[in-house]
Amino acid sequence: MSLIAILDVAHPDLALTPTIRDCPEASIEVVPHSTTDPETGLFFYLVEGADETFEDVLERDHTVADWMLVDDLGSTRIYRLQHPADTTLISPMTTELGGLLLKAQSNDRGWTNRLHLPDREALAELWECCEETDIAFDLHRMFRQDEWTGEAVPAVTDEQRAALVTAYEEGYFEEPRETSLEELADSLGISPTAVGGRIRRGTGQLVETTLLEE
Repeated sequence: MSLIAILDVAHPDLALTPTIRDCPEASIEVVPHSTTDPETGLFFYLVEGADETFEDVLERDHTVADWMLVDDLGSTRIYRLQHPADTTLISPMTTELGGLLLKAQSNDRGWTNRLHLPDREALAELWECCEETDIAFDLHRMFRQDEWTGEAVPAVTDEQRAALVTAYEEGYFEEPRETSLEELADSLGISPTAVGGRIRRGTGQLVETTLLEE
C-alpha cells in the first residue's frame, strides 16, 4: 500500500537554494517529468514572479552549472538547468527507494515536496539519508493511498495556507475589503508583494485541486 508524504527539506547545497534565498518574491516549481532520468543532469523549472535580477542570481548560484531560458510568458518563465555533480538532490534519493517526486515547490528555506513512496519504511530510509547528509527534514503530512483516492488534497504550501487563512480571518475576501495587503504583510512579517503572491498561487492551487476535473 503506497504512501503520499508532504515534507520540507533545506540545505545550503540543495538545488537552487541560493536563488530561493536571494529571490524571495519568486515561486519556483520543478517540472516533475523532467526528473525521471536524473543521470542527464538536466532539470526544468517553472518560475513565477521573478524580477529582472533573477538571472543574475542564477549566474551566482553555486548549484547551477548552466541554465537556459526555454520560454518567457511574462509573469511565468520556464528554465532548463544543469546542476554540478556535488549539488544535493532529493529526487534521486526518492527514486532509489522506489518512490516518485510528484511535486516540488520552493518555500522560504528550501523546498516543499510531495512524494509517492512504497511504504513507511521507505519514508524512514529517506529521513535517514537526509540525516546523514545534514539535510533539514520536516514532515508535514502523510496519506495512505486508500485514504485519499477520489478526494483531492489541496497542494498549498504552509506559507500559502497561512496567507490564505489570515486573509480570510481578517476580511480580505469581504466586499468591501476589511484589510489590505499591507496590513496582512504586517501580520505575517513579510512584504505586501510576497503576501499577494502567496494568496494568488495558493488560490490557484486550490482551484486546480478542488474544482478542475481530470
